[in-house]
Amino acid sequence: MNWKILEYDEMLKPFAADIQLRMDNYERKKKELLGDNLSLKDFANAHQYFGFHKTEDGWFYREWAPAAEEVYITGDFNNWHWLDHRLTNIGNGVWEIFIPDNRTLWHGCKVKTIVKHNGQLLERIPLYARRVVQDPVTRAFCCEIVDEAPYQWKKKKFTSAKELFIYECHIGMAQEEEKVGSYIEFRDKILPRIKEAGYNTIQIMAIMEHPYYGSFGYQVSNFYAASSRFGLPGELKSLIDTAHEMGIAVLLDVVHSHAVKNTAEGINEFDGTTYQFFHDGPRGDHPAWGTKLFNYNKNEVIHFLLSNLKFWMDEYHFDGFRFDGVTSMLYHDHGLGVAFDSTDKYFSLNTDTEAVTYLQLATALIKEVNPKAICIAEDMSAMPGMCVAIEDGGIGFDYRLSMGMPDLWIKLLKNTPDEFWNIHKIWYELQIRRPMEKNIGYAESHDQALVGDKTIMFRLCDAAMYTDMSKDVQSMTVDRGIALHKMIRLISMAAGGEGYLNFMGNEFGHPEWIDFPREGNGWSHYYCRRQWSLMDNGLLKYHWLSDFDKEMVKFAQEGKIHKKKPEYMMGKEDRQVLVFERGGKVFAFNFSPFNAYDDYIRVPTRGEYKAVLSTDEARFGGYNGISLDYVYKTEKMENGDNGFKIYLPARTAVCIEKVKKPRKAKEAVVEEVIEKPKAKRTRKAKTEK
Repeated sequence: MNWKILEYDEMLKPFAADIQLRMDNYERKKKELLGDNLSLKDFANAHQYFGFHKTEDGWFYREWAPAAEEVYITGDFNNWHWLDHRLTNIGNGVWEIFIPDNRTLWHGCKVKTIVKHNGQLLERIPLYARRVVQDPVTRAFCCEIVDEAPYQWKKKKFTSAKELFIYECHIGMAQEEEKVGSYIEFRDKILPRIKEAGYNTIQIMAIMEHPYYGSFGYQVSNFYAASSRFGLPGELKSLIDTAHEMGIAVLLDVVHSHAVKNTAEGINEFDGTTYQFFHDGPRGDHPAWGTKLFNYNKNEVIHFLLSNLKFWMDEYHFDGFRFDGVTSMLYHDHGLGVAFDSTDKYFSLNTDTEAVTYLQLATALIKEVNPKAICIAEDMSAMPGMCVAIEDGGIGFDYRLSMGMPDLWIKLLKNTPDEFWNIHKIWYELQIRRPMEKNIGYAESHDQALVGDKTIMFRLCDAAMYTDMSKDVQSMTVDRGIALHKMIRLISMAAGGEGYLNFMGNEFGHPEWIDFPREGNGWSHYYCRRQWSLMDNGLLKYHWLSDFDKEMVKFAQEGKIHKKKPEYMMGKEDRQVLVFERGGKVFAFNFSPFNAYDDYIRVPTRGEYKAVLSTDEARFGGYNGISLDYVYKTEKMENGDNGFKIYLPARTAVCIEKVKKPRKAKEAVVEEVIEKPKAKRTRKAKTEK
């Protein structure tokens, strides 16, 4: 079959057989799972059967543990007598018990599963636990029964914005106090800030339960449990509901690429075997992360993971997902140290075709549950077809994160003096993406905010952030940092993708780093928070960056610039000047650290233009070197292009748009009105009326 992906990208035509294999694998596995009639949406309901379910007469509890010899449930309800409540093996590795009287288990009742394997009794957390808590004294984790009243959603239907401006966030470290923040605090204190900043989507990290806080949520133990560190399930629902009322979509940072290896807290060796969920042997272990790797070919594992996606959408009303670690899933070597510089590296024996099929099933399910849901892939390899529809030969995601973009900026800042920045290389890196596939642009990743690395602002200013961020202090270092921080974010947003992402606090140049509580820092929360007061303080320079970010996002949203592709206008490498057009707006950047230029720039059409946003505005810490009132009239340049002369200060970017002339009012046409006598109504006409 001639898949459309081969028309989108002619370089893939030699790999048509590989694309066909991709689609054959998908169709074969789908039929194996569903038969002829079932839909993925009807298939992915494991959470509605397994786990704890209350009825009028009592509680059902079910588990899938194929290698178990015996299974028991114990807890507060039976005074932790391990072997008092034994489950029955009802076939296909499924175990079940009915506990009479629905008051036997109660909200907050602590329980654990006891699995007998090879004669040994193993203490486990139920696989479908909805809430897992840690004992403050023993530090052990335990399942708690959730029996809350059904949440009453105020915003029952929500549709996300078409152009995404994503605010990536972490609930626990979002507040300024030295502690773990809560869902309620985030709802009441942080959501209004995000709304004010203009972002229309939040992407929440570390929601799926994880035993180690410092893992940033990426070593998941309990896939169906919203982290109890931050509060109750109903409080997370209230957060999401409030976000929807504010017009903000909510994405879950979902981790299906691996799982924590812990057996006491997680799903590893639940029934006594590693191969219940994961590959046995070396293939089941991630060499860099120390985690367990799923067997994506096993139908029961697919059932568990697909149901997990549907659960988060149905139970919590998430609007979509950012899939973590997709590159690690796609390749047997997990893409470690690989340069994906030729197409054959995507279609080789190194490609994990089972993972590709799982990702197709996942995106297909998500769209069945909510056709307008958002799917974003964290894939640094740029696998062909990642963001192409399945029916066209793709994997079905909507967006891929432009992971090369943060690398570009960090390498430039670390290795290249400002005066040697190559604008054509910058333009190339911002533009490189696969045909017909949408990307999310971003200037820096959350990893750069962690201790041991540096954010863009911290790398630009370093120690000067401790001494020179007061408006009373003149500092060339901070002036440079503020100027480049604004320029880097503007060009990343305007040219780097079809959507934009920012990690919380980076919009105002949050100082220092994130250091989670650990033994090495005395279990301190001092560096695991966001110091909003720095941004709020009008005497400090941080608010200049925040104010610019807000206006930048507003400008982009109102102009709907992401609806069209960027078009290169001109670049003068010797002057480090770059000009491009997008969505009817012209963006001019002068990256030179020393030189201002009064020169012609090219624009797409003739007419009159005005500057509408400049990084050099005084309200953003600049010097007002570019007038926002002056009207530029196009002239014919030497090469015949349309352009005009404009002054561009050093380290400055400006957004320009065409002046819309008011329409001429139509001249009124005066006609002679001849009065005619009104016809008398007849009785017949009145009756007919």
